[in-house]
Amino acid sequence: MNFLRIVQIFSDLEETDLLKIEGLGERKKYNGGSIILREGEPGTAMFIIIAGKVKVVRTDDGGSEVILAIFGEGDFFGEMAILDGHTRSATVVAIDDTELFIINQDDVFQLLHEYPAIAISLLKEFAVRLRQANTQIKGLSLKDAAGRVAGVILRLADEFGFFTKGEVEITELPVQQDMASMAGTSRETVSRILQMFAEQGYVTLRGRKIVINDYEKFKTMYF
Repeated sequence: MNFLRIVQIFSDLEETDLLKIEGLGERKKYNGGSIILREGEPGTAMFIIIAGKVKVVRTDDGGSEVILAIFGEGDFFGEMAILDGHTRSATVVAIDDTELFIINQDDVFQLLHEYPAIAISLLKEFAVRLRQANTQIKGLSLKDAAGRVAGVILRLADEFGFFTKGEVEITELPVQQDMASMAGTSRETVSRILQMFAEQGYVTLRGRKIVINDYEKFKTMYF
């Protein structure tokens, strides 16, 4: 299967169209921890994740890292700067070994003109991300530490979890420092709250794997 088939904005295209798009870009691999984009750089390309995960981060006034989003296989990033002509609004770092498909700015514009369905899908994705950002801001401003950590877990479940009969398994949680950056708290607090959730029976911890034992109940209690 063409790897572009799982990318939401290309899902309605024919195989011949996907092969054409594949011919426009290039593949590039990054080691875990590598910086892919830096905040403030000019935007000249859009990136699609073939394999691996990346985190989108900014640094607050105190120098602490704040994680805005985590993207995985089939997700894309870097489109905002090439569409509005501004510089990159955040830094993107490979969480683990990652392979990307890169399409330059001119080719992205050509695709939007040639395939209106891509432009419509892109607008829908912008709306989804805006809603998620609003939810994240609300959670950070109104909830206590447990609620914020729960919000991070639920967000990861929705994006990367495997749902089975009310349970949700996340096979590889971000490291606790990254979870702390997403929740606006400390690594020690994340560790303590995860153990509390486990003791309460809401989750089961197995190393970097976590199972939400009753997704709807957990969501009702903490979100």
